Amino acid sequence: MITFTARRLIALLLTLLAASLVVFLVLQVLPGDPASLMLGTEARADTLAALRHQMGLDVPAPARYFGWLWGMARGDFGVSYTYSVPVAELIRARVAVTLPLALMAICLSVGLAIPVGVLAAARRGRAADVAAMGVAQLGVAVPNFWLGLLLILLFAVTLGWVPAGGFPGWQDGLWPGLRALLLPALALGLPQAAILARITRSSVLETLGEDFVRTARAKGLTRRVALWRHAVPNALVPVVTIIGLQFSFLLAGTVIVENVFALPGMGRLMFQAIAQRDLIVVQDLVVLLAGSVIVVNFVVDLAYGVLDPRLARGGAS
Repeated sequence: MITFTARRLIALLLTLLAASLVVFLVLQVLPGDPASLMLGTEARADTLAALRHQMGLDVPAPARYFGWLWGMARGDFGVSYTYSVPVAELIRARVAVTLPLALMAICLSVGLAIPVGVLAAARRGRAADVAAMGVAQLGVAVPNFWLGLLLILLFAVTLGWVPAGGFPGWQDGLWPGLRALLLPALALGLPQAAILARITRSSVLETLGEDFVRTARAKGLTRRVALWRHAVPNALVPVVTIIGLQFSFLLAGTVIVENVFALPGMGRLMFQAIAQRDLIVVQDLVVLLAGSVIVVNFVVDLAYGVLDPRLARGGAS
């Protein structure tokens, strides 16, 4: 297991390095002047020169790249041109919204999808299976931003149970913050739960057909015990893969939902930085979001080794 983890950790570091290099090349080395893009074609020469110096564009590209990496390693992400504050402060404030939102959405997705998927597999072809998969198909087809608008119309406008948008801040208490994130978490989590439920059903059905499950039943185990003790644990490997991909999506793909609910999260910050041509913020955010996806995949790889030790032994060999 130690060798398996070490190999995955080396792959993680190399992937992070490659992702940072790609982002740097796209935003700074390809034809075009980032400073001119940010200020526009009518900018004065002295203003343009000052911004180029601030962004480090007056030094060679390799020095800029390694300086940028070293700064990020020390927590120095530079200063936003639009907001005139350190990018690290902007990101710290926005992560406090996006991360709880993603955690709420993924907990909702997993907590709803796995029981529904297992129930549908256990009652294959019956009314519960048909109903569950019909609702799941509808959930897959509905875009999350459209679902968010429907939730606002029902629970905020019509019933008035929750706010329609905005975020009060965690300083106002835990419940007001969670209340403001409830509808966005539902809008993000329900479509993901529909996908995960279908995959869980397929994986459990495939596992129920394996020889070890039939052997367990032949030894006298009830169908329920064989399902939960033998079939479900062995069916979780592909399910964990999808959970990791969904959590990565929820961290990096909340731009539309955060704008629908006017949440000051990382997705909305990315949208605003692109609209305001604040390339310093865009560069740092892209690397951080890519890094979060890579780290989540690393955690999923480690989960494989826990769920199925044969994978860890295979990786070590």
